[in-house]
Amino acid sequence: MSTSSNDPSDSPPADGLPREGNTIAQQLTLPCVLSFNANDPTGAGGLAADVAAMGSASVHMLPIVTAVLIRDTTDTQDHVSLDEEAITDQARIVLEDIPVASMKVGFLGSPENVSAVAQIANDYADIPVVAYMPSLTWMDELALDAYLDAFTELMLPQTAILVGNYSTLCRWLLPDWDHEKPPSARDVARAAQAHGVSYTLVTGVNAPGQFLENHLASPESVLATARFERFDTTFMGAGETLSAALAALLGAGEDLQNACAEALTYLDQSLDAGFAPGMGLAIPDRLFWGRGDEDEITESIEPETTIEGIDLGDFPLDETKH
Repeated sequence: MSTSSNDPSDSPPADGLPREGNTIAQQLTLPCVLSFNANDPTGAGGLAADVAAMGSASVHMLPIVTAVLIRDTTDTQDHVSLDEEAITDQARIVLEDIPVASMKVGFLGSPENVSAVAQIANDYADIPVVAYMPSLTWMDELALDAYLDAFTELMLPQTAILVGNYSTLCRWLLPDWDHEKPPSARDVARAAQAHGVSYTLVTGVNAPGQFLENHLASPESVLATARFERFDTTFMGAGETLSAALAALLGAGEDLQNACAEALTYLDQSLDAGFAPGMGLAIPDRLFWGRGDEDEITESIEPETTIEGIDLGDFPLDETKH
């Protein structure tokens, strides 16, 4: 025998939407970030890195698979690209259903896929795009040139913030540099701005002593500089971690300088807790905050980290919502 209740709270709302205060309703306010990236079977980079890093920044990631990497922790052997129609279909059906706060663009696999993603970004021009350019020296030279040319011509005009290692960006954007003095972060930013990029986050710039610097730059100025102690271990997936965290923090409503600083702090702590799962390179532990004593992690990196132009105390990672 069944019973019924006349309590209005037991009945679903007429519009089918969860009520205010309902757990599902609260989840619906979680920012969503779209990521175009490859699958990396090591979990060091690609969509696996994006999921963990963006989840750590309290956003929900929408993964769009662009390619499959064939790699281990020592080297990348090859990749298989999805066709551009499959990528377009994945993205557009999600974009029509879910409000997207920001986008990350990683490795897209082919010039045709670059064109497809650039068209989507153009159609949703109000959504900021963080583009990450990894080192692709493992690709065939002709294939690499075609990919970079397509990215330069089609994707960079849709990019708000370009993230990449200093050496990778210089080889790509300043191949004919012939000055005696090496390019600065502003030089790299100027080269990117010539193709439509507003800001460039240049990582891995050598600094005196055992330090590396990271510069958030525009063509006019360096907006912030973060200096970190150099790790003895060589990592894979660091740039993926940084760019994913940056895209997530921007999607969550942080301003650019604070988002960059918090993303860099998060990366430094992920590397500090990194591990080597195989016989090759180490990978960041992006979920370090869920393992062990958070105070010990914070104390271990605090003396080694400085960020000029921003007060690091305004956004310690232990205040990030997890």
